[in-house]
Amino acid sequence: MTQRGTSPTLEEVAARAGVGRGTVSRVINGSPRVSERARQAVLKAIDELGYVPNRAARTLVTRRTDTVALVVAESDQRLFGEPYFAGIIRGISNGLGDTGLQLLLALARSPAEYARLEHYLTTQHVDGVLLTSLHAEDPLPAKLEANGVPTVLGGRPPGLSPVSYVDVDNRLGAREAVGHLIAGGRRRIATIAGPQDMGVGIDRLAGYREALGEAGLPEYVAFGDFGEATGITAAERLLAGEPAVDAVFAASDPMALGTLRVLRRLGRRVPDDVAVIGFDDSAAAPLADPPLSSVHQSPEEMGVAMARLLVSRIRGEAVADPVVIMRPHLVLRESA
Repeated sequence: MTQRGTSPTLEEVAARAGVGRGTVSRVINGSPRVSERARQAVLKAIDELGYVPNRAARTLVTRRTDTVALVVAESDQRLFGEPYFAGIIRGISNGLGDTGLQLLLALARSPAEYARLEHYLTTQHVDGVLLTSLHAEDPLPAKLEANGVPTVLGGRPPGLSPVSYVDVDNRLGAREAVGHLIAGGRRRIATIAGPQDMGVGIDRLAGYREALGEAGLPEYVAFGDFGEATGITAAERLLAGEPAVDAVFAASDPMALGTLRVLRRLGRRVPDDVAVIGFDDSAAAPLADPPLSSVHQSPEEMGVAMARLLVSRIRGEAVADPVVIMRPHLVLRESA
C-alpha cells in the first residue's frame, strides 16, 4: 500500500511485480516485447496497487494518443441520411472495441475545413486515420502517410495507390446484377451510375458496361450522387429519353428507391414493365414496394476490417495483406 493516500508510482508497481521499471512501461504501452509471465505479474501489481497511468506523461513519452480519426468527406445530409455510413461507423466501432482506442469522427465539408483537418491530423493529435468516401485524387492519404500517420481507406480511390484499403468488388457486383437482368430477357437496360470521381462509381459503371458489351446490348446511362433525390432526377431523365427501357440497375439502393418512386408515378409496373436492381442490400431494400433486389455488401464488415488493419499498422505488426477486397452477391426479391 502507498502511504498518505498518494497515488502509486511506476517504481512501486515494478517493485511489487518484481520486474524493472522498463518492463512495467512496456506492459502499459502494449509492447509485445514482454514475456507473458512478466505481463501477468505487472497487471496483478497494477490491480493490487490501483495504479493509473498518467495519460499526459504517457503521450509525451510514447507519442501515442489512443485516438484514431474517421474522416468522411461528405455533407451532413449524406452522412446521417444514408445507411452505408451508419454501417461503416458501427463496424469500425466494433473493430476498435477491445483495443483501448477511441474513435473521433471528423467531417470535411469544404476546402477550408479540409485544410484545418489536414493540419490537425498531421500534428500528432491521433495515432491513425480511417478515410471513406474519397473523391478524385485526394492528397490527404499521401500527406498522412508522409507524416508517419498510419492510414486505411474505405474504398479504392481513383488515381491513388494507397498503402492500405478495404473495398468491395464493385465491378463484379454490377456485372452479376446486369447479367441477371440479361438472363431474364431484358434488352434495354439502363443504369443510374454514381459519381465518376469516386472509385466505387467508376467500378460499378464499368461492370454494367462490361456485361452489356458481352451481350451486344446498348447502354443508357444517367448519373447521380448515390442519394435518393438524384435517383429520382436521373430516372425521370432516362425514361423521358428512352421510354422503352425495361430494366434499371442503380448503383445504390437510395437511387434504386428513387427509381421505384418515378416508375410508380408513371404507372409502370415493376418488374413486369421495368425491372429494378440496386446496390447495398440496405435495410430499406426488403421494405420497398415491391421489395428491392440488390447487390449485397456489408459496410459493417468493411468497417471491422478497416479498424483491424489500422490497429495492426499502429502497433507496427506485420500486415500480410494490406488490401482487402470483399465479394458481394446478388439478393433477389420481387423487383427483378
